[in-house]
Formats: sequence, structure tokens, C-alpha cells
Amino acid sequence: MSKEITSREADYSQWYNDIVIKADLAEHSAVRGCMVIKPNGYAIWEKMQAVLDKMFKDTGHQNAYFPLFIPKSFFSKEASHVEGFATECAVVTHYRLKNDGNGNIVVDETAKLEEELIVRPTSETIIWNTYKGWIQSYRDLPILINQWANVVRWEMRTRLFLRTAEFLWQEGHTAHATAEEAIEETERMLHIYADFAENWLAVPVVRGRKSPNERFAGALDTYCIEALMQDGKALQAGTSHFLGQNFAKAFDVKFTGKDGKLDHVWASSWGVSTRLMGALIMAHSDDSGLIIPPKLAPIQVVIVPIYKGDEDLARISSYVNELTMRLKGLGVSVKYDDRDTQRPGFKFADYELKGVPIRIAIGGRDLENKTVEVARRDTKLKQTVPQEGLDIYIVKLLEDIQQSMFNKALAYRDEHITEANSYEEFKELLDTKAGFIAAHWDGTPETEQKIKEETKATIRCIPLDNKLEDGVCIYSGKPSIQRVLFARAY
Repeated sequence: MSKEITSREADYSQWYNDIVIKADLAEHSAVRGCMVIKPNGYAIWEKMQAVLDKMFKDTGHQNAYFPLFIPKSFFSKEASHVEGFATECAVVTHYRLKNDGNGNIVVDETAKLEEELIVRPTSETIIWNTYKGWIQSYRDLPILINQWANVVRWEMRTRLFLRTAEFLWQEGHTAHATAEEAIEETERMLHIYADFAENWLAVPVVRGRKSPNERFAGALDTYCIEALMQDGKALQAGTSHFLGQNFAKAFDVKFTGKDGKLDHVWASSWGVSTRLMGALIMAHSDDSGLIIPPKLAPIQVVIVPIYKGDEDLARISSYVNELTMRLKGLGVSVKYDDRDTQRPGFKFADYELKGVPIRIAIGGRDLENKTVEVARRDTKLKQTVPQEGLDIYIVKLLEDIQQSMFNKALAYRDEHITEANSYEEFKELLDTKAGFIAAHWDGTPETEQKIKEETKATIRCIPLDNKLEDGVCIYSGKPSIQRVLFARAY
């Protein structure tokens, strides 16, 4: 099956598309720019959701749901926000269809909405209009709300999971009495995202702040986690925004403080999306298919029997059923594939393509020898392992695979952070080594835009752990006190 997948070296973009399609993660739909997430892909997303949802609730957040449709007038209340999303909005103008008398269904021109509705590209405006009715006093704060939803951004060029007209995500929207509390919330959520990316996705990330040009529309500050894919391009894996009082002022959301004074509320918002599926694929997978970190794998262990006749299968199944119960008791998800419609070789290739972390093969001779064959997906290493203590061995092996995947991605990332001290060196690195380039920037949007126009590289972030050092901007030659991370990105 791996022969059906284009190699990364030959065409990285096609390799990615091949894995998404052939591993049954998603496919293009009949709606332009939209995707169908298939059960294999959705099962991974569900595990991501479950982990993140617990993280949010453990830090005091609650889930709610807000309308899909947003009155157009809401967007005009926050100027930078509408400017940031205006070109991506899907607009509902009518509310009824009719038959034109010739058997065709057409829009009823008499059923035009008094005010057009925007299909949400993000929910700040509808949520802050709602918060106005929820907040009167400091006693009503903080409000810590998360929403799991779909959003629509009318992308012209789409790629499955990475950039689609409709995608799934979560968006947190919080309200606070002080700027300090809102900033603390913004930073807390950034670190939760980083924790998830590194300890569950097994993807190392750089925690940082966006430059003004790259900030979320309507934010005073945007924090982000940036990951590096195997082709040397960066992927923004999550963002958290300090919104200041911009949306509170736009929707007149005020509260009476402990001192009796009236003030506008302070806000944050934060989100990750099914884009994380793209990060998982591109950070770990190989030319044989998908590789899933064990913590997010819907099936962590698959067991394939190799048998001759029903009697042989019955003996193997008796042992496997006992092993499966022990593994499930230890929290391991197991599938026993005893289908007689496919040969073992087909099953091996299929589970390799779909990224199941561990495969166990067991035949009649293995039963006699009290052994099994264990194959790990990440390294393709096969070992003959004693049946005694196999359940504990599997648990430890899953932990090792998770850590090994992270270590491999970390080593690649660290090898691809390179300093550039001139514009010529910067451009050469982009075309040869790629990855993150640490270079001095003069802090102006004009210089940032010029570099982007000339090289297609953007400032991915200003790392939070940056060390200060005197230098000069690679483009303008003006003084600079720290390096920022540039890269070409998805």
C-alpha cells in the first residue's frame, strides 16, 4: 500500500494529500473548499477534543454554544476586526427558495433579509453582544466560556485539514475585571496549548508573541505556538489573544467595580482547530503512511492472528481475548482483527498505512513457544516478545513510542533553527535549509512586509524566552535588540 503514496522527497504536498486520502482521514466534499472528515480522522479529532476539553474544565472553563449566524451590523462595531475578516465572510441574504415554474429551484427574490447574516468566521462579536446582558457587576466576573463549533472562512485555495472553507475548532472567550487578569488568562491558555502539543501530539513548539502585522484582527496582543513540519515550513498550531477592552467598548459591556466605578470589561480569546490534524500528519508520518502518537491513537494496539483452520484460530482467539481484557484494564485501546476476508499481509500494510502504533502478530507456533511478534509503527522495529508480562511490556512500549516521536521531532526542529546575520544569508537559508531562521528585525511593519513580499517568509513569532542582544536588522540595517523567528509557513 505504501507504494501508492508519493514520497516526501518527490513531492511533499502530494505526499500529504496521499496520506490524508489513503489513510481514510478525510476527503473533498461536493461543496467547494469543504471536506468530509471520515471516521478514522474524526476519531483522532475526538481524542484531541476530549483531552483539550478536560484541560479547559480543569482550569475553570465551561462550555456553551452561540449562534452560527451573526448580524452584519455587529462586525462594523469593531473596525480592525471587520477589516481582518471582510474578504473571508460568507453572507446569507435570503431566507427562502421557490420553484420557478420550470422545475428549477431558485432563490425567492421577495424573501430578502432585512439585514444580512454572516456565517461565523469567529464569534467575538455575537458573544460580546451576549455578554452585555450577562455582566453588570464585578461579581459577574470572570466569565470563562469555551465553545466547540464550526466556522466558515471563504478560502480560495484549500487543503484538507490545513485550510478549508469550513473547519472545526474550539474558541474560548473570557471576560475579566482587570487587564492583568485578562493577560494572565491569555498566557495560561497559550501554555495549555503548548502542553497539549508537546505531551499529546508529540510536536515541539516555540511559544511566542506575534508581530503587529500577524496579530489577530481586533487584538492588542497575540500569543502563539509555532511548530516545524518535516519540509521545513512552519505551522501555527494555536493562538491566544489579549483583546484589551476593544470588544467591550464596541458592544458597551461595562461593569460596576468594587469601588463603585463603572468600567469596560477586559477580554481574551483563544482557539485551536482541525489544523492540528495537519500538524500530526506532517510532523511524524513517513513514506509508508500515517504515524499517530499513542496518546491520540484511536486504536493503540492491533492484534492479527495467523492461523490454519478454525481450530487454530479458536486457540489463538482464546489467548487474545484474555490479553485484550488485560490491556483494556490498563487503559490500552485494542482491536483484534480476525476477519477471514483479508490475508495477514494486507492487514499489516493497512494498519501501517493508518498509523496504529503497535501491531501484534500471533500464530500457532507462537502459542507453543509462548511468544508473540511485536512491531512498532514509528521505527518499524519487530521483536519476538514473551507472552508473560506482555501487557506491562505493551504499556511501557506505548510510552516509549510517544517519547521517541517527540524526541525525533524535537531534534529535527532544533537542527533547523539557524541564525542569519545578513539578508543574503537569510535568503540563501530559506532556499537551502529552510526551517526557522533567527534574525534581527527593526520592529517596523514596513520592513516585515517588504521581507514577506520578497521572500514569502513571515515573522512566525517573537519567542517568549528570547535573550536580548544588540544587532542590526538584516533588511534595513537599523538597530535591534533581539532576534525573531522567520519562516515560510502553511
